[in-house]
Amino acid sequence: MSMDTRDIYVGALRNTHALELQALQIMERQVERLERYPEMADALRKHIDETHAQRQRLDEALHSLNETHSVIKEGFLGFVGNMMALGHAPAQDEILKNTYANHAFENFEIAAYESLIEIGAAAGLSSHGAGLRQSLEEEKAMARRVHDLIGPTTRRYVELTTSGAKADR
Repeated sequence: MSMDTRDIYVGALRNTHALELQALQIMERQVERLERYPEMADALRKHIDETHAQRQRLDEALHSLNETHSVIKEGFLGFVGNMMALGHAPAQDEILKNTYANHAFENFEIAAYESLIEIGAAAGLSSHGAGLRQSLEEEKAMARRVHDLIGPTTRRYVELTTSGAKADR
């Protein structure tokens, strides 16, 4: 059974909406636990706000097509996001593992938005393009921010660890 480009686009909107829920779950769990890395906490808090706005833009795009997000995908990816966030919690280097994962996840989201924009164009549904491009730019900015924090976060982790202080989060 073949799908038309509108159906592909709606599926991609739903997938991206669910992906943003997963991102929220990951970031919210991390920011709750961060104690010694204020720059990372600040970046996560800012991006949590942006992610809420991104989900709203995706909701609006779906609504304009008389569609809604997928409750099943949302439930599953929300659960996965919580599990991913907790997966590094027992690690002595939790902050480093979360930093690596955040950098990878932001780049995953960049790819998802780039693909979504292309699918929308192929479907002739580029009216959502400006909002999707705004979300893409926010993801790129967060990826750069996390990248820029790898060095300072690692140095702080080493400093805390070698001084005998708690450094995991």
